[in-house]
Amino acid sequence: MALIYCLASQGPAVALDLSANEQAGKRLYREGLSSSDAQLTARVGASDISVPASVLPCASCHGNDGRGRSEGGVRPPSLDWQRLALGQGERESNSRRYPAYSDASLARVIRSGIDPAGNRLDPAMPRFELTLADQRNLTAYLKRLGEERDPGVQENTLRLGTLLPQQGPLAEAGRVVRAVLEDSVEQLNRLGGVHGRRVQLVVQDPGYDPVSTQQALQALLQQQVFALVAPVAPLLQTQALERAGVPLIGSTPRTGGASLVFDPLPSVPEQLLSVALHARETLRLENLQIVYAGADQAADAEALRQRLQQLGWSPPPPQEAVATQAAGEGIVFVGRAQAFAELAGRLQAVGRTPYLFAASAQVASAVPGLPAQWSQRVFLAYPFVPGDWTAQGRAALAGMQRRQGLDARQASLQVSTLCAWRLLTEALQQVGRDASREQLLAALEQLHDVDTGLTPLLGFGPGRRQGLAGAHVVAVSLPGPRFVEVAPYRAAAQMP
Repeated sequence: MALIYCLASQGPAVALDLSANEQAGKRLYREGLSSSDAQLTARVGASDISVPASVLPCASCHGNDGRGRSEGGVRPPSLDWQRLALGQGERESNSRRYPAYSDASLARVIRSGIDPAGNRLDPAMPRFELTLADQRNLTAYLKRLGEERDPGVQENTLRLGTLLPQQGPLAEAGRVVRAVLEDSVEQLNRLGGVHGRRVQLVVQDPGYDPVSTQQALQALLQQQVFALVAPVAPLLQTQALERAGVPLIGSTPRTGGASLVFDPLPSVPEQLLSVALHARETLRLENLQIVYAGADQAADAEALRQRLQQLGWSPPPPQEAVATQAAGEGIVFVGRAQAFAELAGRLQAVGRTPYLFAASAQVASAVPGLPAQWSQRVFLAYPFVPGDWTAQGRAALAGMQRRQGLDARQASLQVSTLCAWRLLTEALQQVGRDASREQLLAALEQLHDVDTGLTPLLGFGPGRRQGLAGAHVVAVSLPGPRFVEVAPYRAAAQMP
C-alpha cells in the first residue's frame, strides 16, 4: 500500500535558513529591489538604455533557481557558485579557459558586463548600478542559491499534494482518485522514485463548500508540497496557487489566467465545439441554440458562441435553461446533469424533442434516466473512448483496477487521473535531480505527443494548458443506454 500522508502526519520541510543579508540579496535577485528601498537602475543593450532594475531582475533570465533558461535565442549561464568560483580555479567554455570568479570579479561583471577573462558579455545581459551593500547582499545570496530548494523537494523525498473529499456528494470520486494515486505512487517508488527521490503524497479533505476548499488548500500549501495532482475540488479557486507559484496537474474549473494549471482534458467549450460541428456537418442542422444552467456556466457558453462565430456561424446569445424558449433544431447544453434532465423533461412536456448536445463529463449521469423518446436525439462529447486504448494501456488500466479493487465502470475518472499522473511524472523525469517548480513548468510546456495508451496523444505548449483540444462524438440509444461513436476525435487545430 502506498504511503499517504494526511495533514497532521508530518511537519513541513525545513526551508533554507538565510541570514538578513542573504534575505536582502534574495529580494534583490528575484525582484530587483534594494535593501534600502531605493530604486536601482539597469543598463540594457549596446546603447546602455536605463530601466528600473525591478523590470529586469536577475531571476527574470536566470530563473529563481539560478540555472538559466533560453529567452529569445539567448541562454543565460547557470549561477551555481560551485561552478563559477569553487571549482579548480579555471573553467572551459567554447574552447576557451576562464579564471574562477571572485567577489570582486562578480561585482565587475554585474556592473560592467566584463567577465574575469576580460571578455564582454552578450549585450542582452543587463548591467546593474548597485550600492556596495546591495552588491555584498547579492553575492552572499548567490553563494547560497544552489542550496535553496523549492518547497517539497528534499534530499530523498518529493512531496506532492492533492485535495480529495471524504464526505459529501464527491466522496466516491475522491475514493477512486485516491486509489489511483496510491497505486501510481507505489508503482513509481518500487522503481526507485523520481531521480532517486521517493514520492510522498499529502492529502487534504476540501469539504464541499468554497470556504472549506480554500482552507484545505492553504493547509496543503503550508505542508510545503512541490505540486498538486488530480484534485477533486470543483469549488477550487486557483489564485492562491498562482500567488504561491505551485503548479497543478489535473482537471479543475477555469477561473481565467490560470497559467499554473495543466489539465489533461480539453475545456468544455472545446468539447462542445466537436458536437456542434457534427450537428452542422453530419446532421445538417443550421439553427443551434446554446443553453446554460447556472451562472457559473455562462462564461463557457459565451466562449463556445464566440468560437462558433469565428467559424462563420451566427448563433444567438446563450439562454439560461430555466427560461429557455429555444426554437432551434438543436440545443447545445452547458451545465450539470440534473439541469440537463430537467431541460429534457420540460421540452418533452411541450411536445418537443430537438437534438441535444452536451459534454459527457457534465451530463452522463443523467442519460440513463431519459425516456426512450430521446433515443438518437442526444449526442455527447467524449475526450477519449475505449477505442483509444492500446493493448498496453488496457492492460495497465486493468492491472490498476485489480490491485485497487476499482469498478471498471468508473474508467473515465480513473483514466483522467492516470493521465494527470503520467504528464506530471513525464515532466519530472525531464527536469532531472535538481528539480524546481520553474523547471517543472517549462518541462510541462514542452511536453508533446505523450502516448498514454488510453487517450489521443497529449501535449501542452506556451499558453496552452489543455492536453487535448477536441473530442469524440457519441450517439445515445435508449433505453439502455447504449453509446455508439459517430465521429472520431478531431482536435481544434483540425477544425475549419
